[in-house]
Amino acid sequence: MSRRWLWLGLAVVLIAVYVLVRSLTRDRMPVHAAQAAQAPLESTIATNGRVEPEENVEVHSPVAAAVRAVYVQSGDQVPAGKLLMQLDDVEARAKLAAADSGVKSAQAALEATTQNGTLEQRQASAAEIARNKLERDQAQHDLDALQRLNSTGAASASEVASARQRLATAEAALHASEQSSQSRYAPSELARAQAALQDAEANRQAAQQVLAQTAVRAAKPGTVYSVDVRATEFVEQGKMLLQMADLHKLRVRAYFDEPEIGRLAVGQKAIIKWDARQGVVWHGHIERTPSTVEQYETRRVGEALIHIDDNPDGQLLPNTNVTVTVTTSSQADVMSIPREALRSENGKTFVYRIVGDELKKTYVVTGAINISQVAITSGLKDGEWVATGTTTGQPLQDGLPVQKVQ
Repeated sequence: MSRRWLWLGLAVVLIAVYVLVRSLTRDRMPVHAAQAAQAPLESTIATNGRVEPEENVEVHSPVAAAVRAVYVQSGDQVPAGKLLMQLDDVEARAKLAAADSGVKSAQAALEATTQNGTLEQRQASAAEIARNKLERDQAQHDLDALQRLNSTGAASASEVASARQRLATAEAALHASEQSSQSRYAPSELARAQAALQDAEANRQAAQQVLAQTAVRAAKPGTVYSVDVRATEFVEQGKMLLQMADLHKLRVRAYFDEPEIGRLAVGQKAIIKWDARQGVVWHGHIERTPSTVEQYETRRVGEALIHIDDNPDGQLLPNTNVTVTVTTSSQADVMSIPREALRSENGKTFVYRIVGDELKKTYVVTGAINISQVAITSGLKDGEWVATGTTTGQPLQDGLPVQKVQ
């Protein structure tokens, strides 16, 4: 019996020694660690966008024509009135000539209406009046002669009546020709002739404008940033010829994911970066928040307009793709941890605190969040350490023995 108790006691001692040695020599997982601390925290939203001019000037071809000459290239700064491009104006000049002819025809028609006929018609009318006067005078003379003869019995009453009828017919014909020479056209015909002249003059003015537009000039000063055609190229009516703008007045059309739209407000500050200009930052602010949500590639987004406050050297160019970071809120002194330390499970957020040499799963309540930091309103104390991840990429778990690596 004493021997058994001796072996049993020896086994217990060996097991206790094993457990003690194991607890002292077990491997501890190296983890990256960060300390909860009070610091200023800004809540931001990052997204992509495209630069565009605030006042873009698009020049389109007024006619279908060939490009005779191009006098500018992208990047040229031009004053107002500068000749930018010349189109072949053969068709435009032909249309202007046809419009001039139409005006002259309408003027002649109106002149004929107001002066009671063309020159030929007036001459024919005067000749007709003179002939009718002669016929009336002759009829009057014949009637007078027959009346004298009738008084002596040399002419019958029927002859006098017949002469009187011829006189009446001649006077009626004279009166009709005189009336025709004075009022050949009705008031409605005069109004129609006046309207036709107005239409013809409007067509001529339009043709003159088209001809003037074939010499493409800058409507206002600015920078030509896109030339879409080359000399000798044929362009259809309405085709884009070039674009220009004041490159000191730009904005960004930024695309924010649907869940983030509610955090946006007019006036919020923004930082704009362009990969082509490493190290250069432009500042701006939101001037218009999204008014609707649309499908953009694989995302549901709202478009916000961000005014660029500074582009004095014109380095930022239209139609470039940029990244935009908007500051939605700013707090002067909050306790925060790195964002990668925060985890989520079943809708609850938690962190792994480092207590001694073990991880302790701890639920927390969060506040503002930005790209790198998250505010903690409860669950952690100032100065406590949290794990952000293992050096080997293995998952963290409650109770895991660890070694801090900052």
